[in-house]
Amino acid sequence: MLANLRNVSSHEVELGKPGKVQELEPSKNPGSETMSGPHGVTWLALSVSLVFVFLGHPPGALGGNILVFPVDGSHWVNMNLLIEGLHARGHQITVVRSSSSWYIKESSPHYRSVSVTVPGGMDVEKQDYFAFLLGNLLEIRKGGSSPLAFASFYRLMLSGLSSLHQQGSSFVADIFENQALMQSLRDGRYDVALVDPGLPIGVLVAHELGLPTVFNVRWITSGEGHFVVAPSPASYVPVSGYVASDQMDFSQRLGNVLMYLLNTAIDRFVVSPHYDRLVEKYFEPGTTFYHLLQGADLWLMRVDFVFEFPRPTMPNIVYIGGFQCKPSEPLPTDLEEFIQSSGEHGFILMSLGTLVKSLPVEATSAIASAFAALPQKVIWKHPGKRPHGLGNNTMLVDWMPQNDLLGHSKIKAFVAHGGTNGLYEAMYHSVPVVGLPLLFDQFENVLRLEVRGAAKVLDVTKISTQSFLEAVQEVLHETSYKSNMTRLSELHRDKPVHPLETALFWTEFVIRNKGAAHLKTDSYKMPWYSYHSLDVIGFLLAVLFTLVTVTLCSLRFLCLRLCRKCKAKQE
Repeated sequence: MLANLRNVSSHEVELGKPGKVQELEPSKNPGSETMSGPHGVTWLALSVSLVFVFLGHPPGALGGNILVFPVDGSHWVNMNLLIEGLHARGHQITVVRSSSSWYIKESSPHYRSVSVTVPGGMDVEKQDYFAFLLGNLLEIRKGGSSPLAFASFYRLMLSGLSSLHQQGSSFVADIFENQALMQSLRDGRYDVALVDPGLPIGVLVAHELGLPTVFNVRWITSGEGHFVVAPSPASYVPVSGYVASDQMDFSQRLGNVLMYLLNTAIDRFVVSPHYDRLVEKYFEPGTTFYHLLQGADLWLMRVDFVFEFPRPTMPNIVYIGGFQCKPSEPLPTDLEEFIQSSGEHGFILMSLGTLVKSLPVEATSAIASAFAALPQKVIWKHPGKRPHGLGNNTMLVDWMPQNDLLGHSKIKAFVAHGGTNGLYEAMYHSVPVVGLPLLFDQFENVLRLEVRGAAKVLDVTKISTQSFLEAVQEVLHETSYKSNMTRLSELHRDKPVHPLETALFWTEFVIRNKGAAHLKTDSYKMPWYSYHSLDVIGFLLAVLFTLVTVTLCSLRFLCLRLCRKCKAKQE
């Protein structure tokens, strides 16, 4: 493994053109001459060497070489935190990114980059893609739950999903076909691949390079990550996309099973074929994409069971939910002054995350009018069109230090779309939530807080000034919301080690031990009928049937024989 004793600049690899890594010479100690002995060895260096002899290796001297495959957007926010933490511990990081990436910058003090040019870019990197998707989904939801609206919703979703993964498979193919790039990656002698499997580019490349794999994960190609690595009984484990708690009645369990079958069909016929073709072309016979996905050494699961419903797990799943949370820091002067002007009423924070710029103007205007009727100040992340009816108590910003605002002593409530990062930060800082879920898992996320009494959830397609105002006032004045969130915060914080430290430790564990094969099961390689013991059940039923048949035949034989004897005596 390589010592991380140098600064490494980013480089770009166009198809067929490997980049070069520029290295800087280590800085010299300007005071070394005055402390050097006759042989050029400083007393300071000698002292440090002696300390290391007794105390062990210097920090970072055995740093690992880590290859990272992230996903753009809000996923990158999480991955970047891990990268910064690993870099601070002396590891060398290389990030593989698209040259048109939205969030993942080419240059960084924490990593070098390998930029691959993908014709047309990736949909996940286009800021207007999610605005387009949201606009269509809101129109569909306004139309009710008719079969036509349902079909329109899934046609739009499946088309976008297939397109995204087709682009992802093209990204992998471009990497594999670029022999210079592949040789550069092989020459990098990486110790581990850190992968976000939501777009499983790194899953395939890591297998080709023969690297141990660590997933930074909650979502995979077929939904929530647990469903491919751990037992997931549909009787009490809600399926991805099905908004229900873990206490389901019969109709909900029926719906949960149907959603599971639908997710399985989508993954099998819409997503996986793009990657199955790659596996068939580039890998050894018998390899399947799904097995590569299930075969990761370690799953860093962005889940905390204070937030998530209890469910079965596996020994190679490490839970790091809320690892991005931290104490708040001082705010910029303009924000602090605005908050202090709120007096005893405090302030409300509103954000719809990173993917969606804004709601339709009729919805934002209803929200603005409701905010104007409140005595609290409002800080609203709103880069879209200025809403009508905006009050003097509301400040619109394009960007804000969300964690620091949530940790401020004067905050009273958080109006949020239901992204995982924001909800964990709200829970960490004990801030009750008014939920406005828009896309993807946000509906399930806000439900988890709602059933615990820490959030009030609204349907954004039915929102009005009055309904929004009543919801915010309920969260502000009904003390149970605050007390329930405070209880969740206490449970979330009650850990021996911060989740980020846990994530860093287990990543280094895989590096030190060249994988974690002893923690993962090979059950996914079993045929489905063996996994569910259907062959054993069939065998036992056959044995039982044979025993019953032999017993009945024996009894019948004995009865017939006794009858003949009795008849013979009577004659």
